[in-house]
Amino acid sequence: MSEKALIEACKRMDRRAQKQLYDHYAPAMLGVCRRYLRDLGAAEDALLEGFFKILTRLDSYTGEGSLAGWMRRIMVNECLMHLRQRNLLQFPESMPQASDGSDDDRVLSRLSAVEILSLLDEMPPGYRAVFNLYVMEGFKHREIAEVLGISINTSKSQLVLAKQKMELLVKTRLGIKNEEL
Repeated sequence: MSEKALIEACKRMDRRAQKQLYDHYAPAMLGVCRRYLRDLGAAEDALLEGFFKILTRLDSYTGEGSLAGWMRRIMVNECLMHLRQRNLLQFPESMPQASDGSDDDRVLSRLSAVEILSLLDEMPPGYRAVFNLYVMEGFKHREIAEVLGISINTSKSQLVLAKQKMELLVKTRLGIKNEEL
């Protein structure tokens, strides 16, 4: 069944089509949820809530852009709502010193996707949310500020802090000292 036919069947509340849509997209969408939520149970809850919204609001999907991208946006919003409801998004206003980041690609290339996800789990929720929105989702700082209800400068500083934290976690995981780079 084509994607367009699958969407139309889901709009008609065809349970088999809904299951097919879920089965096809759930693994990738769970990956999105896990990037934001440390706890697998919380990520699965967000996934289910997100799919409920997807299936009940499929009429609002205009067909512009990919279905997966539209679904990802819903999942990200669901995860952010989960973090807000539990008051886990904390954003200190300190502005750190920026590193030049020249060794980032070389160090990150030595890690697998599973290891990077594991490192994200070690980051505070606020850092992780900004990092994911900027790096993984491609949001601009203005968009992040709007979504999270913070200033653009806070978004920028949280990204710098998140990158520094990630760099420290990566180096620790790999047993690298600064002078070895």
